[in-house]
Amino acid sequence: MKIIDIRCMRGPNVWSVRKNRLVVMKLDLEELEEMPTNRIEGFYDRLKMAMPSLQSHFCSEGHAGGFFERVKDGTWMGHVVEHIALELQSLADMDCGFGRTRGTGAYGVYHVVFEYAEESAGELAARKAVDMASALIAGKPFNVTEVVQQLKSIYQTNRLGPSTQSIVDACKARNIPAIRLNDESYVQLGYGSRQRRIEATTTDGTGNIAVSLAGNKNATKVLLGKAGVPVPAGVTVTSEEELFQAIAEIGYPIVVKPLDANQGKGVTTDLRDMHAVIEAYNWASLFSDDVIVEKFVTGNDYRLLVIGDTFRAAAKRTPAMVFGDGISTIHELINQTNLDPRRGDGHENKLTRIVVDDMLRGHLGGQNLTLQTVLPSDVSVTVSDAANLSKGGTSDDVTDHVHPEIVLMAVRVAKLIGLDICGIDVIAQDVTKPLKTSGISVIEVNASPGFRMHLYPSSGKPRNVGEDVAEMLFPNQAAGRIPVIAITGTNGKTTTTRITAHLMKQGGACVGYTTTDGIYVNDVMIEEGDCTGPASARTILTDPTVDVAVLETARGGLLRSGLAFDQCDVGIVTNVAADHLGLNDIHTVEQMVRVKATVAESVRPDGFAILNADNDESYGIRERVKCQIGLFSMDPDSERVLSHTRDGGLACIYEQGEIRLVNGSIKVTVADAQAIPATFDGKCLFMIENILGAVLAAYSQGVDINLLAKGLYSFQISDETTPGRLNHFHFRNFDLLVDYAHNPHGMSALGQYLGNVPATSKLGIITGVGDRRDEDIRELGKVVAGIFDEVIIRLDEDLRGRKHQEIIELVRHGIKAVNPFCKINVIQDELQALNYAIRHSRPGQLIVLTTDKIKNAISHIKRIQEQEEKGVVAQPQLALY
Repeated sequence: MKIIDIRCMRGPNVWSVRKNRLVVMKLDLEELEEMPTNRIEGFYDRLKMAMPSLQSHFCSEGHAGGFFERVKDGTWMGHVVEHIALELQSLADMDCGFGRTRGTGAYGVYHVVFEYAEESAGELAARKAVDMASALIAGKPFNVTEVVQQLKSIYQTNRLGPSTQSIVDACKARNIPAIRLNDESYVQLGYGSRQRRIEATTTDGTGNIAVSLAGNKNATKVLLGKAGVPVPAGVTVTSEEELFQAIAEIGYPIVVKPLDANQGKGVTTDLRDMHAVIEAYNWASLFSDDVIVEKFVTGNDYRLLVIGDTFRAAAKRTPAMVFGDGISTIHELINQTNLDPRRGDGHENKLTRIVVDDMLRGHLGGQNLTLQTVLPSDVSVTVSDAANLSKGGTSDDVTDHVHPEIVLMAVRVAKLIGLDICGIDVIAQDVTKPLKTSGISVIEVNASPGFRMHLYPSSGKPRNVGEDVAEMLFPNQAAGRIPVIAITGTNGKTTTTRITAHLMKQGGACVGYTTTDGIYVNDVMIEEGDCTGPASARTILTDPTVDVAVLETARGGLLRSGLAFDQCDVGIVTNVAADHLGLNDIHTVEQMVRVKATVAESVRPDGFAILNADNDESYGIRERVKCQIGLFSMDPDSERVLSHTRDGGLACIYEQGEIRLVNGSIKVTVADAQAIPATFDGKCLFMIENILGAVLAAYSQGVDINLLAKGLYSFQISDETTPGRLNHFHFRNFDLLVDYAHNPHGMSALGQYLGNVPATSKLGIITGVGDRRDEDIRELGKVVAGIFDEVIIRLDEDLRGRKHQEIIELVRHGIKAVNPFCKINVIQDELQALNYAIRHSRPGQLIVLTTDKIKNAISHIKRIQEQEEKGVVAQPQLALY
């Protein structure tokens, strides 16, 4: 048994449009294909002993223990690996339950698919699941506990902290998408121009001045004191001399703390003698050159939380404590306390483990205690100066008991500092009393306060303050979304994308779009290359200037990692035909339909799946979607369209030379197809077909019909606006056309157009793509033979696993099968083939170059045009074969 490949899905994918985070492992069972689990002696018993928690897996049996029943009766090892991988993650506190195992079509090779919570942990779970299954087969030991600890460590290290996660979860509950922008806590909420960003609990609306002010404890105290907010007396010192002077002015007891540290770092409280003060000063100096010395205020420690303009939560904080039993030492009591499953390292869990360090020892020493002291029963002691959760403290929710005057004070403090999310640390005797009688004093203001104490209080009511942040960022149920239009299909994707983007621009929106030649924002290319995958789509979705996203979505990226978005407003499937078959375990057109359908299935319920009624495969996708459907057709009498519109459906048709929208019983003409430059006087039917889909997409998103017409009449086909799509070049004695057509379906469409282009003869410079099936390359030759009078077979630089002669013979075989008398030349280098064709051109001839090296080809052709204008005749060297 060996792993062939592991991929991680990060968005809607061919396996599931709802479960976006999936590991897809390609696993070769090798000899185990002949050995289901009931034929492996002792395997069932060893599995049950090694991982008894698999009892909770229902599997297809629908009840607890169902999976074990399958193993006992006999199932394949890929299925076992799937369940082990899921359970390893569950044991590591990751909630993962979705999984499936399916054959790839190759003997003994399976796709093992299962959910993950954190990508690197999911990938490790896949590998360890295979290792564990192999060990159990061989009767060897396997340390499940060790692997679970590894997974848990990865998960805790890489996942978002509880405060950030609470905001993300609240946004997702409101259907607001989230994109993690780095490995830390920097997260985008929403898409494009409607996005907001957070870093932990700091937002893109948090002012830099406010953060700076909150970070300077002394400046904060001075500002609040002047505003009448109660604060403790104190000064900032930078030397021991200043320290002694401060003690003389303030008097004991005092607090010493760094000017700009956080989470209680370097803070020592209730100091009552010079030796302790000097020690505390030296400790605080490690965190800041400036140290605050202030009067120690007695009372309870509280955190008040203000979000936006509203008081949202309050927690009473208690320093880490241990409770004596008359037997255990303080050190042992700390270890017992740390066994609480709610406690973890740092901020990973609801509470933090108590760390034994010099500060803890010093705190105990101040109470004449040591770690070896045995506390009597019913005696408790604090083991930390600070009440912070990060120091092992606990919290009790008191939100509903805070006096209105203190609530008002908290809101004033947040506004005075200028923070949109503000944590206010106060000491008070009783927060239920009015301001003046509560004994309250503001100790500190926090610009990025932790939410754990409010989300998971040790007692009292949990407060979903992440939800309050979501409401502040996206008030009045704002979705944080821009229109997302995704286009997929075998042919026509790029042109449909460009036309759709152009139409969406007509209302003044900033449109970002991705294509096979680059990423564009308002028609300015920001990245060159094939940009039809999820990474390119994410570039558009994270751009804060983009109002509308139009995303060409190719098969490769979809299979590699899924879609970049959680859902789209429009999903267009231009057509599905036999291309790219035999790659990525997609062997049939039916399987390819399932891949392309992912885009349509990801459309939100009130959005539109736009399907080609003239293409059986695209039209069939309507059965898979749960959204509205728009159909387009070149046949105005199509029964599919007529039935759809009779039921009140939306369609776009080509009728009597016009582009017409049909909405139920209402039919409206959008534009005269012949007057649209992209149709070449109405001669190019596949371009009209692309236009129909684009018009439907834009109309469904509210673009006015007059603006649609304006957009269609102004959209130009050229080597600059649509490189590689019907790019015409005129020479003195012949014409030349460059196009991307590379498969039989696309070549047939090109042939239809070329049939309407007058020429004395037509020469095609074509090639077969090496990673296509033999029959696909031969079929391309057959189509070519029906279009051109003569053919030059060239070769791509990347033969994709084929040999030169193999591709040439497959294309030649296809051509000869249709036209045995077709003149065929072979010139392997593309530009040399082009030079040869130009040099031997005849008056009135049309030369057609099909290429994926669009930029190089066009640059070369333009140089030759310039030479012709100057009267220079090129004499290229030729490589003839």
